[in-house]
Amino acid sequence: MRADAMMNDLLSLSTNAFIAGIEATARRFDTATYPQQNLPADDWTLLTRAGVLLPTLPKEYGGRDDHVEMCRAVEAVSEWNLPVGMYVTVITAVALRPIVLWAREEAKQEVLPLYAGGDPAICGFASTEPGCGSAMSGMRTTFEEVEGGYRIRGRKHWQAFSISAHWWLVSAKNDKDGREYGYFIVKRSEGFRTLQPYEPLGLKAIDYGLNEIDAVVPRHRRIPADGRNLRPMVEMLMASRAMMAAMGCGFLRRISREAHAYADRRKLGPGPLSDIRFVRYRLAAIDASYTVCAALNHYLQNDLDMKESMIGAFPAVQAIKTVATERMLSSAHHYQQLAGGEGYRCGSPTNISGQAFLDARVYTIFDGTNDLLSQQLAEHCLSRTAGRPLSRFLAGWPLTAAAVAAQRLDLSFLDRKLRQEHLVLAGRAIGYAFAIGQVMRWAAETGADPRRARTAIEFLKADIARVATEFGLLSTGVLGLEDGVAATAGAPPSRSIPTAPEAWPGLPRRS
Repeated sequence: MRADAMMNDLLSLSTNAFIAGIEATARRFDTATYPQQNLPADDWTLLTRAGVLLPTLPKEYGGRDDHVEMCRAVEAVSEWNLPVGMYVTVITAVALRPIVLWAREEAKQEVLPLYAGGDPAICGFASTEPGCGSAMSGMRTTFEEVEGGYRIRGRKHWQAFSISAHWWLVSAKNDKDGREYGYFIVKRSEGFRTLQPYEPLGLKAIDYGLNEIDAVVPRHRRIPADGRNLRPMVEMLMASRAMMAAMGCGFLRRISREAHAYADRRKLGPGPLSDIRFVRYRLAAIDASYTVCAALNHYLQNDLDMKESMIGAFPAVQAIKTVATERMLSSAHHYQQLAGGEGYRCGSPTNISGQAFLDARVYTIFDGTNDLLSQQLAEHCLSRTAGRPLSRFLAGWPLTAAAVAAQRLDLSFLDRKLRQEHLVLAGRAIGYAFAIGQVMRWAAETGADPRRARTAIEFLKADIARVATEFGLLSTGVLGLEDGVAATAGAPPSRSIPTAPEAWPGLPRRS
């Protein structure tokens, strides 16, 4: 059957049948046997012909245009190969989504049809630069108006698909008449080249490197967005941060299954490893993390919408990203500890824990480090307390109120002047409280085993208690500072914190 006919057939499938086809293809990338290498173009073709890009694309461009299917496709792929799940996420939620939502019609017509067919087209987002990580206001890549469009010059690095992407969404600045930011759709052949490949510890399916840009792009390929601040970039990154819940859900379903199987078949004396009580504790911790990510994924699918601006969901997305990625990494660590020496061996015939740990490690760093995002979450909440203690605000805030009331959470340790180090920890506690509420809701709406939900909630409550302990540790002066020095109460929040999440001039709602 011709590729275009195959793609047309995918458009008529029900959601469950469509996702079943993606899952069947994803099994071919089983991380236990699939080579740890950059994903070959022919293998990417298998996934594009299974339809992984179609939920992102509008129906008028040959897509299925479905938020839930975007999430479920990434979840299905991540269960079998986490790096390939990230591969799909970057192309769909990071690179193509802003083009679908905000690009001019001429640009959409030029780019989007290339991704509706079965050919292995790849698109990336170039933002991070050498010497400029999460602080994107320090970017040095510039743009200027020239005859026929814009000239973009600079260097970017750690871009997924640094070597292989055909198209790029590039961020740049112009300081001619005051700072202005811009976002441009760039074709590689227009002047995007790779100077140096990077070798990552994990996520071997994705190629990374150092890139140089010296390109002139036509005027219609500038994304219409407010150039006065970086809030458009914050929005553009929110979908991929939220998608961590889908990746985490699929990944931890696999890790839970594999860890239990390993512990049951590994003999230690007369009985299996799973007879040891602390082994069972580690298994319980893995299962609890899977439950947490399942609940966050439920929220992602039912309360968020990647087909619209997500800026109003800023605090929820910060919590999802930080909590889900912590759960992924901690579970991979538990699994590796259970596997012992064999867990430190990539390609072990008995387990996948070594590769799972390497692949999960970067999730707490990429898309904004968890420390930064936690601080931003705390700042977001503090900016809305209206003079109330933070714990009282959280008791009434829709994202945490149910958890505070039902679990009688004592968050009074947050009611003090908060330095930067306290803000990071406070954001973690807020994220855990949000996650508790989502586990409660997930259990009620899905009919899940109440014991499974209770266990997950107890682990999250223990995480909050750990933050309270760390607050106490900081008060002992372990940083070598007096308790009242350099407090940040009343300081302005980070420039990337949305101050008006209900409305965002500069990025119109999708028609």
